[in-house]
Amino acid sequence: MKDLTERSDECIRVSVPGRICLHGEHQDFLGLSVIAMAIDLRFTMKAWPRGDNRFVIHMPDLGETDEFVPSEALSYRAERDYLLAGVNVLKQHGLSFDRGYDFLFTSTIPVNSGVSSSSAMCVGWVQILLELAGNPTAKDPAAVARLAHQAEVLEFDEPGGTMDHYTTAIGGLLYIDCLNLIDVEVHPIDTEVRGFVLGDTMENKDTKGTLRASREALEAGIAELGKRIPNFSLKTTPTEAILDELPDLPAEMAEKLRANVINRDLCQEAREMLESDEIDSRRFGEMLDEHHAQLRDGLGISTPKLEELIEACREAGALGGKLNGSGGGGTMISYAPGNAEAAATAIDEHGGRGYVVNRSPGVIVEYKAEDL
Repeated sequence: MKDLTERSDECIRVSVPGRICLHGEHQDFLGLSVIAMAIDLRFTMKAWPRGDNRFVIHMPDLGETDEFVPSEALSYRAERDYLLAGVNVLKQHGLSFDRGYDFLFTSTIPVNSGVSSSSAMCVGWVQILLELAGNPTAKDPAAVARLAHQAEVLEFDEPGGTMDHYTTAIGGLLYIDCLNLIDVEVHPIDTEVRGFVLGDTMENKDTKGTLRASREALEAGIAELGKRIPNFSLKTTPTEAILDELPDLPAEMAEKLRANVINRDLCQEAREMLESDEIDSRRFGEMLDEHHAQLRDGLGISTPKLEELIEACREAGALGGKLNGSGGGGTMISYAPGNAEAAATAIDEHGGRGYVVNRSPGVIVEYKAEDL
């Protein structure tokens, strides 16, 4: 077969953005709120019909190919078999897949770095399969996000929340009120904020292990506060009422609770500023620094390399920055209006990979053949 990267006769082409988290890191799975932004690094999927009933997925960025018959009963072959999971979830919702396709996956999103490359893939996979099946759910980005979250997280009983799926599916700058692991309220923010730089440390990270450890520690603390504070809610109980109880709790538990409460409040302050359309750039940068301090000191999820890149950006003129994603490696972001190129260069000079990033639309069907 001719190299798929050279073919231009695809029947459908879908692209999905990566995302950065401005506020609410490690909070969506706790039912708290986040502010996230889709960015212009994108995952692209193309498809061509085959003469059989097989799905053949070509992933040249990874040097891998996968294939299976989607109409058969599909048992998972690995711990995170997301491609099969997407098919299984859609079959649970009544779809069937009898026609075979070649798929080509390419991406400019750093892999396993906290920029939602896996969630973008799952969102794009659900979108392209819905389109190929002619299912009207393809017109509803929020529904696509829910199905992708089911395929990536719920199907494997993993600890992740819904921020990544809603942000990559809907796009733009979003305030997401995570009511629970499934139900959310999404509020687009129209304010244009420029000057963000993404820095890849080039360090591998353990997203699943980091998130699970954070979630388990917080759930233990929440349970303890529930015994001490009437009608306790991490979402609504006043900050002072929570802080008053922390001296009587084990030190590690208290520190993680304090970090999450401070970050909860910073997220609300940031939302108020962004929705006012009057950005105090210096304060906005300070809030990113304050958020990062809690992730670093309270949750313990930063690394020396993340700290080095954040400081390098600051020396290049950034007003603030934080780790991005689950931590323990991966990426960071800096806010450097007027100095974004200099900050990206500083990241490169310190052994990372810098990207100037801007707000981007969510999942897009870029091309679809009329006779599909």
